[in-house]
Amino acid sequence: MSTLTFLGGTGTVTGSKFLFDTGKSQVLVDCGLFQGLAPLRRRNWRQPPLDLDRLDAVVLTHAHLDHCGYLPVLMRHGWRGPVFTTRGTADLAAIVLADSAHLMAEEARYADEAGWSKHQPALPLYDAEDAERAVRSFRPVDFGARRSVADGVDLEFGRAGHILGSPGHTWGWGTGAWS
Repeated sequence: MSTLTFLGGTGTVTGSKFLFDTGKSQVLVDCGLFQGLAPLRRRNWRQPPLDLDRLDAVVLTHAHLDHCGYLPVLMRHGWRGPVFTTRGTADLAAIVLADSAHLMAEEARYADEAGWSKHQPALPLYDAEDAERAVRSFRPVDFGARRSVADGVDLEFGRAGHILGSPGHTWGWGTGAWS
């Protein structure tokens, strides 16, 4: 029996993460950063909400930070699996993640200077090296090409138009499929 577990993007519009588990494979659909009020942002500092040793792959639907911005956190915690997305999303996410890492480093520096961090020294959630590891894990998939991403899990990206490079997606497993 396959399950879909909502790990973010519920009760709020941020932190999109959905774990698809077939019993044989686990695929994370989106890997978003929680943004906004402090209680939401603090969720990003918790231990990743899944067993990274069982995670086979990540699929990114698009490059907004609330859909891709948690990838460097997975990398910081040692995950090194593939991240499947479109070429356009891979290109945009590389820019978004590098910028996010830079802003986090600047915010940590400012927190040290202003003396308002709970940590000494203040630390960024992730750094440029974590963001670069995430970008190196991207495995672009062409629109319309069916691709196996894990045992029993296939995807096919179509055009959705949400942002440049964003796919719609069709998943298939066993004898069923959903779009």
